[in-house]
Order: sequence, then C-alpha cells, then structure tokens
Amino acid sequence: MVTISATYEGDLCCTAVHGPSTAKLQTDAPKDNEGLGRFFSPTDLVATALATCILTTMGIVARRRGIQLKGATAKVEKHMNATPRRIGRLPVEVHITGTYDAEQKKVLENAAHGCPVHKSLHPDIDAPITLHWAS
Repeated sequence: MVTISATYEGDLCCTAVHGPSTAKLQTDAPKDNEGLGRFFSPTDLVATALATCILTTMGIVARRRGIQLKGATAKVEKHMNATPRRIGRLPVEVHITGTYDAEQKKVLENAAHGCPVHKSLHPDIDAPITLHWAS
C-alpha cells in the first residue's frame, strides 16, 4: 500500500505528497476549466500515469529478458469529453529504437498492453496503444 496525501492550497491548486519518498507535485485546474494551467491538471496526471506506466511495464519485462529499452518514448494525447466532463480518449504512441526480433517485439507489445494503469481505465475511455519500431 502507498499513501499519497493531498492539500488544497486555494486558487484551484493542490499539493500532493508521495508517502514513501516525500516527493511533492502540484496540480492546477486547466485553463478551459477555470484554472490557470500552471501545473499538471488531475486529468493530465491520468494521461501521464498511462504513458509512464506503459514504459515502466515494458522496462520491467525488458530488464528481466536482457533487452535494451533505454531511449524508448511515449506520447499520449488527452481528449476531454464535454458532457459529462471526463476523459474520453487517451491514444498512446510508443517509439522504440534498436533492433528486436519478432519474439522480443511481441513480448514488449504484450507488456505495453498489460500495464496496470491501462487495465484500470474505465472501458468507455478509448486508449489505443501503438508501438513504432525504428532501428
């Protein structure tokens, strides 16, 4: 179990503290929802969690199999629905450089789709993951 504590700082900003490390992050409401967009919004963090979880999950599998994955990147686009206001779409593009055989590609692709954040998203959120291989 991990505990994260959050404090409302006013002006639509919050500070969150990660219990185990005491690392802090701040959030702000986005400009299109009464905020100033000074920091990640809570829904931005969902998108960020998805992209970093995919890379981390792939990294765990890669490390276990002796596959070099350093330098892989992920880009996620957050699309909001208006009514009700919620995340509607989170397409993710993963770019991987290096040379991989068919089995390694399949293992890494399965890892990407097995990321816990992706599996935790509501089924109404369209979150396709596309892997691009470049040598």
